Amino acid sequence: MAAADPPTPHRITSEAELDAIYGEVQPAARLKEQPVVIDEIRAFLEASPFVVIATSGPEGLDCSPRGDPAGQLVRIVDPQTLQIADRRGNNRVDTLRNIVRDPRVALLFLIPGVGETIRCNGTAVLRTEPDLLASWAMGDKVPRCVIEVTIDTIFTQCQKALVRSKLWDPASQVDRSTLPTVGDVMIAITQGEFDGAAYAAASPERLRRTIY
Repeated sequence: MAAADPPTPHRITSEAELDAIYGEVQPAARLKEQPVVIDEIRAFLEASPFVVIATSGPEGLDCSPRGDPAGQLVRIVDPQTLQIADRRGNNRVDTLRNIVRDPRVALLFLIPGVGETIRCNGTAVLRTEPDLLASWAMGDKVPRCVIEVTIDTIFTQCQKALVRSKLWDPASQVDRSTLPTVGDVMIAITQGEFDGAAYAAASPERLRRTIY
């Protein structure tokens, strides 16, 4: 019988080790977790224009951003049900593909200028009723499906991460010209075969035409 691998020093490999290092959960951190949207949480959701959706599938995990104007990003159908329109993208549909195979989702809602975020865990289905899709239209653009989430838990996340990162501090904004363009990235990936300059030049008009 092969000998067991020796323990790896300075690596946490069990919940017991985690508990020994971090100690007890603060009471408020457990108390704030709820199975429904209360009025105070509703205020945060209605002010949010941006959410990140995490999903899981046979190939692994995925984390994808979604955005719409505040008040139009998420619809609170009832205290335990949220809806988010799936707007036009690049047709990878990683999030949607995962949901039809594993309905578990996690959501993280952000609000510009606000340190606290809203976390939500639940299960999702994809809905395509014509009347529902039409109710989510932006101008004459209708989403192809709506993500409907049944909430398991929803709660506020404290502002420490956003304060440490200075995410909403104007002085922390990065000059976009200091970073590679998407065209530059594609040139590197294809070893120069991709026309990155043309892609970058067409980007503003492409965004205007395909935003919804």
